[in-house]
Amino acid sequence: MNQGHFIVIEGIDGSGTTTQCAILAERLVANGQRAHTTREPSDGPIGVLIRQILTGRVVVPGRDGARAPGWATMATLFASDRLDHLEADVIPNLSDGVTVVCDRYDHSSVAYQTVSGGGGDDISTWVRELNRHARRPDLTLVLDVDPEVAASRRGTRSGGPELYEVDEMQVELAKFYTKIDVLFPDDTIRHIDANCGVEGVTAAIWSEVMALRGESV
Repeated sequence: MNQGHFIVIEGIDGSGTTTQCAILAERLVANGQRAHTTREPSDGPIGVLIRQILTGRVVVPGRDGARAPGWATMATLFASDRLDHLEADVIPNLSDGVTVVCDRYDHSSVAYQTVSGGGGDDISTWVRELNRHARRPDLTLVLDVDPEVAASRRGTRSGGPELYEVDEMQVELAKFYTKIDVLFPDDTIRHIDANCGVEGVTAAIWSEVMALRGESV
């Protein structure tokens, strides 16, 4: 049995990654393909802990009171969750011939931890090294969106903002994603203009996925 394709959709908060992952998987299934959606942080034990941290349900006590873990701790947690996610979910599905569509991957770790850590090249290098054993995607689609547009979309969500959903940080993340290709030179990365409506983004993604599969749109 041929292995399935591993497709990752990336972008800042509010870029539409979750929506587009669901749409892509549904469209693949409608076209007779087996598809599975997943996400990072994952639904595994480490991923659940990370989500609790991101939403403020878990904080770290310190001399000056409760705080969120630092960037290096978060990078390590994300890397551990990623390897567990690959072993428990992604690789078994790929081996069964299922196309896996993942909402975020190690590109997010490099982007978010580098920016939250101050933006140094040494940080991005360290985070990439931390994830050196992570299986590479067959295709990574980066949803490029203006930070103002993404902020407006985040404002329609229920619940409070998560750890990294700070407008100033999201501006820096949007800039970082425009150069993410340089940090992953061996990955197949395609940028999608996500400022347009859902249908336009969906069409652009489908075109790239069909190219990956060697099929016409």
